[in-house]
Amino acid sequence: MYKRVAVAFTGPSGSGKTTLVEKVATILIEERKVAIIKNDPKNKAKFDVEGKDSYKFSQTGAEVVITSPTRTTYFSQREKTLDDIVSMINDFDILLVEGLKTLPLPRIAIFRNEIDESYFECSEAIATDESIDLSQYTIPKHITLLNLNNSKQIIAWIDAHAKRI
Repeated sequence: MYKRVAVAFTGPSGSGKTTLVEKVATILIEERKVAIIKNDPKNKAKFDVEGKDSYKFSQTGAEVVITSPTRTTYFSQREKTLDDIVSMINDFDILLVEGLKTLPLPRIAIFRNEIDESYFECSEAIATDESIDLSQYTIPKHITLLNLNNSKQIIAWIDAHAKRI
C-alpha cells in the first residue's frame, strides 16, 4: 500500500526534534510500519544494563542479538551506513531519521526561540513555533515553513517530500 520512504529531522539541541519525531511516529504507526533512526553524535546513549548477560556479551566487541517473544535487540560495535541499517530493518513503510545532517534525505529543521541559519543549506523545510518571529529572518524561497505544533501539516509535507529508499 505504501512505498518505502525516508525523511530526516535536524536542529539544535533542545529544539524539539525528539518530541516531533515521537508525535509524528505515534500518528503514522496507526496505518504504517514506522522505523526510527536516532543519531547519537557524542556516543552518550546507553542501551544495556551493566552486569547482565547481554551487557557482558556486548563488551566483547562482538555483534550481539538478544531475542525474546516480543522484541529483538541488536547490539553492534561497528558503525553502520544508512543502507546497512535499512537492510537490517527492511520491513517498514516510513523511516524517520533524527540527526545525520550529511544523509541525502529531505530534511525538516526544527527551531525554538531562534533560527540557526546555517541549517538552511541542508533543509527543505523548517518547523517553528510561536517563540520565533519569522519577520526577523530571511528564509530562502526553497524552504517550506511549517508549524511545529501542527502534526497533520508536517505529515502532509512528509508524504509529499519523503525520499523513496
